[in-house]
Amino acid sequence: MERERLGSRLGFILLSAGCAIGCGNVWKFPWMVGQNGGGAFVIIYIICLALLGLPALTMEFALGRASQASVVKMYSKLDCKKKGWALHGYAAFAGNICLMAFYTVVTGWMFYYFVMFLTGKADELGFATMISNPKINVIFLAVAIIVGFTILTFDLQGGLERITKYLMLMLLVLMVVLAIKSGTVKGAAEGYKFYLVPDFSKIDISVIVAAMNQAFFTLSVGIGSMAIFGSYIGKERSLLGESINVILLDSIVAIVAGLIIFPSCFAYDLEVEAGPALLFDTMATVFRNMNGGRIWGSLFFAFMVFAALSTELAVCENILACIRELTGCSRKKGCLFCGVGIFLIALTTALGYSVLSFHPFGEGTAWLDFWDFLVSTNLLPWGALVIAVFCTNKRFGWGWDNLVNEANLGKGLKIKNWMKPIFAYFVPLCTLAIYVIGLAMFKWN
Repeated sequence: MERERLGSRLGFILLSAGCAIGCGNVWKFPWMVGQNGGGAFVIIYIICLALLGLPALTMEFALGRASQASVVKMYSKLDCKKKGWALHGYAAFAGNICLMAFYTVVTGWMFYYFVMFLTGKADELGFATMISNPKINVIFLAVAIIVGFTILTFDLQGGLERITKYLMLMLLVLMVVLAIKSGTVKGAAEGYKFYLVPDFSKIDISVIVAAMNQAFFTLSVGIGSMAIFGSYIGKERSLLGESINVILLDSIVAIVAGLIIFPSCFAYDLEVEAGPALLFDTMATVFRNMNGGRIWGSLFFAFMVFAALSTELAVCENILACIRELTGCSRKKGCLFCGVGIFLIALTTALGYSVLSFHPFGEGTAWLDFWDFLVSTNLLPWGALVIAVFCTNKRFGWGWDNLVNEANLGKGLKIKNWMKPIFAYFVPLCTLAIYVIGLAMFKWN
């Protein structure tokens, strides 16, 4: 099977950034900021992206480009004689499925809120009411999956790359418009102060671990979601510079999302620590009480749909690529198989607040918390640790020299030998610490 190729460098950057940009930036990031002290969390998060996210992303891109394969075949294609590494490839593949088991449902929620605002029915909205309604959840889960896999049935350049370029352009335009609008509301200054002025007294180990986990979650490193796009590009550009471009675009979207949400929270005296419901209940309340709220609400949730879809498309492309490499099936047949499979698995989340009620970690938790625990607390940090060890240790895996040779091909910023302690020791040790502390601090009941 001839390997597909992206048509341009811009397509690669926007696709990779699109995988990173999504609900992690504009849904999870603001409520993580709200629950972890505001500006202090933002500072720690940016540091984590630079010191942990950048090396991890560069290594994952390098593995993908060197192997020209998805994560399930990546290690064997690199001629690693120690076959145990391939087990991580299958664990990473499972991680992508676990991510879509709840992410597609959240994308469906974005579609639902957009439709309700567009049709003038915003007064009927409520997060608790929505998640406990089986019909709403199943219908809009189906919408999210049908839209995503319909796009993926087309070839890489004509489908995924082309659509993602339009999605990202519309996303960025809407973000600027909404951020300007949010800054005009009375009381916006207090929101900016909470968000942008750090209170370092609020920094403790839980804030640091939360920031590290968020850095891995937003970049989707550790489960091969980025390696697949490395496998679709040529050798014209070095990978450290391309990783910086992706992280900058991802960070801009996350920061601007906060500029949209927090001024509105303080202007309408809404709770910034509302957690997962922050975006849904808070922003719906804001738009219901705003002049022209139906229009602004429709625009905001259109923006959320674009953000969510960009990640869904990227991760589902990775799942599709794995299935196609394992079975040899066509893109269209693979889309049908993957779409049906993900829909059935995601029904656990869609119905997890109603007919499939499940409380894995005590009252108030559901299937979403279970899938998120597997991905965010376990598979992402563990996968990043495995990739870092494999890429930097010749005795156990691929080795530093191979990593540098692959990542430094082409024009752009290069990995220097003085960076080896960061890649080989700092990243894996910090990642291991995240994993251990995250498990110890996890609220089990």
